[in-house]
Amino acid sequence: MATRGIFETERFVTSEAVEVELPAAQVPIRMVSGLIDLVLVLGGVLLLVYLLPYDLFGLDAALTQAFTVLVLAMVMAGLPITLETLTRGRTVGKMVMGLRTVRDDTGPIGLRHAVIRALAGTLELWMTFGGLALLVAMTNERAKRLGDLLAGTYVVRDRVRLRLAEPPQASPALEGWAETADIGVLPDALVVATRQFLARATSLTPAARVRTGTELHTALLAHVAPAPPAGAHPEEVMATVLAQRRRRDEQRLDRADALRARVLPEAR
Repeated sequence: MATRGIFETERFVTSEAVEVELPAAQVPIRMVSGLIDLVLVLGGVLLLVYLLPYDLFGLDAALTQAFTVLVLAMVMAGLPITLETLTRGRTVGKMVMGLRTVRDDTGPIGLRHAVIRALAGTLELWMTFGGLALLVAMTNERAKRLGDLLAGTYVVRDRVRLRLAEPPQASPALEGWAETADIGVLPDALVVATRQFLARATSLTPAARVRTGTELHTALLAHVAPAPPAGAHPEEVMATVLAQRRRRDEQRLDRADALRARVLPEAR
């Protein structure tokens, strides 16, 4: 467990430095979602053809070809682009199955992402009958199809309740020191790495636990003064610093809310 690998994490981190990991949707549920969209699209096309007068196209081959091209363009690109842009990553099938397309950083997608996914989908979904999309999705842990790889997106289960990691608890023996210590601005990557280490320390080998804990402890104390009491365990120091940082952030937010309530009474 190298410290460098921890610091280079690409997972989403909230403003409170709490890691949130949206679970990727599995291939079978995505296939069901796609089939729902396909059935709805085919039903809509058949209804459109049925409602349009036959005489309008039956005697004009050029007009029939133009209409066919227009319908194909709408089905393959226009419709998914419009839906995913307006609904921030959802189609009818995704709504039914509780799915959503998000960026790799879990943010909502925009027009650019929807366009890239739809254009790639023309090849991997329509021209290969979904075979290429299935093959690519089976080769990566987030079940990304080619369009997702190009657009920097993936599909998540939108109805899954997220569980935030349990925050570190301060050591009673170090609370006095932490309350008076000057804790500077801690880099988010360092905070996330420290939280991950504390949560997984018991699963590490003794050597890896000591090595990684020492490196994180040293990096964290570069932002804290004065130094902790002599003999304090590095893991207790790290947990206490993070707990005190969280407490100070909560107090700062409470003061801001109280000030806002006094200045803007209508905002209560």
